[in-house]
Amino acid sequence: MSQTLAHPETAPDQALSLLRRVFGYDQFRGSQDRIVDTLLRGEDALVIMPTGGGKSLCYQLPALLRPGVGIVVSPLIALMQDQVMGLTELGVRAAALNSALSLDEAERIERELLHGELDLVYVAPERLMTPRFLGLLERLDAENGIALFAIDEAHCVSAWGHDFRPEYLQLSILHERFPAVPRVALTATADARTRREIAERLNLTEAAEFLAGFDRPNIRYRVLGKRSAKEQLLTFLRREHAGEAGVIYCLSRAKVEGTAAWLCEQGITALPYHAGLPAATREKNQTRFLNEDGIVMVATIAFGMGIDKPDVRFVAHLDLPKSLEAYYQETGRAGRDGLPANAWMAYGLQDVLTYRQMMDGSELSEDQKRIERQRLDAMLGYAETVACRRQVLLGYFGETGRSACGNCDNCLEPPDTYDGGLDAQKALSCVYRTGQRYGVGYLVDVLLGKSEERIKANGHEALTVFGLGQGKDQNGWRGVFRQLVAAGFLEVDAEGYGTLRLTEAARPVLRGEQGVLLRRERREDKKAAGAKAKHFIADQDRELWDALRACRRELAIEHGVPPYVIFHDATLKALLDERPRNLAEMAGISGIGSRKLEAYGQVFLDVLWEHG
Repeated sequence: MSQTLAHPETAPDQALSLLRRVFGYDQFRGSQDRIVDTLLRGEDALVIMPTGGGKSLCYQLPALLRPGVGIVVSPLIALMQDQVMGLTELGVRAAALNSALSLDEAERIERELLHGELDLVYVAPERLMTPRFLGLLERLDAENGIALFAIDEAHCVSAWGHDFRPEYLQLSILHERFPAVPRVALTATADARTRREIAERLNLTEAAEFLAGFDRPNIRYRVLGKRSAKEQLLTFLRREHAGEAGVIYCLSRAKVEGTAAWLCEQGITALPYHAGLPAATREKNQTRFLNEDGIVMVATIAFGMGIDKPDVRFVAHLDLPKSLEAYYQETGRAGRDGLPANAWMAYGLQDVLTYRQMMDGSELSEDQKRIERQRLDAMLGYAETVACRRQVLLGYFGETGRSACGNCDNCLEPPDTYDGGLDAQKALSCVYRTGQRYGVGYLVDVLLGKSEERIKANGHEALTVFGLGQGKDQNGWRGVFRQLVAAGFLEVDAEGYGTLRLTEAARPVLRGEQGVLLRRERREDKKAAGAKAKHFIADQDRELWDALRACRRELAIEHGVPPYVIFHDATLKALLDERPRNLAEMAGISGIGSRKLEAYGQVFLDVLWEHG
């Protein structure tokens, strides 16, 4: 498969030809063409591109065009296997070197590598950094050449990040040992601080930087305050994603297992995934998620990086993520095929308390703790915003000046806001008069005038704030307290088991010198039926859609690959919409290269003809 550039001036034409023939695309997206051209010229690049934006193609294509073998540094076995499967289906000679291989298999791949029989080789950073493998690379460079080094998931180099891998810190050796080989570092998630760290630690400060937009316009964002989180989740799944694949993130392992078991009882095929499960169980559940349609994975953050299943229709959070970086990366696992997808979240103040307890009990330096608190505050601000969520999310990553998106809950169902100065005063006064020693549940009970034993025992029935909040229900007051924490008027005391304390910023509010705009709590998705994403398959096309998916599933089983490796949902949708009558017409559909056209074209044409 590997081709050598005939002449630098012909590089763009060759790249476009190969893009069409191998990958089945007529044109590049965004900055892909400029990244490919940079690497073909032998220059380094740093690529920040959203999930689903086509990062892999940016190094796969130049690796096929430049002399030698492309070496891809990848942090996870699952990611390597997925990429190799996909490339093999395209007719590209690809392999992965990782700990899952037997000694004989690893030696065979190394021989093929040295003999120039491979186009791309994926390798874990731990293996790459061994003296033996570095020596093998020096031999390869001298004899057959190295086309490029691609460092995938480059944010793993950041000590401040949530996926830090210390082995990544050593990868600057690639520039020292192989200065003539171009390098490209790629990631979907990196704020300005992380981008600087990647460039400095990987010695890419002189590299061309390609910062694609962070927007994922096909994802709809929605956030709810927790009431009965599992029931809220079930309503969402049944109403909008029956029979569809998705990921549900939980903070604790116990919650993962409990939620998965409960969903199964409700008739939803849900599997658990967390680091405490036996490796065989994790692998089995991950394989089912990748290979079967309609599986819901309930997981901790141990699941996700490198999972490139394009037809994930939703990502749900039952707990607040600890940062907007984490939230962006996790929600970005939905809708990688570009079709409509949902990012749904339910959260409460208990989530904030849990993270702050974890932070305070950690061995992080004070500087790191300060940064983590800032990130958590930004996440909380996003959850409680009344503005367009996409504007807030993209603004965090430096993209400002955008108009409202029209595809988030705040745009589709604008929040009902009101002058909340009086409610804020009641809530803040309740915190103050009870001694700043109680959590939200107790404070709400005082405001509602509940004559419980603990309130009586503390003498709080005699307070002027007792019963002062009876015009609002429990969920309403919980929403007020959440918003006051998000606005910085209250802080959660992790050492005090979730007690709320006034901040200095609360003083002018208490005195009536500063107004507060609050949002009324939404009733549970009262307009969701009208606001939810319309399914991308029309009712009259459902039978043919199901037939195309069934055909894909049978081929996947026959070839031993996940269905999306045969064709993405987006390609099936194009077949449905365009109804090609012959192979020549099918060749023009995005995502169908020459190898797949030859292997699967007639089979899918038969399905289209059968359904007229």
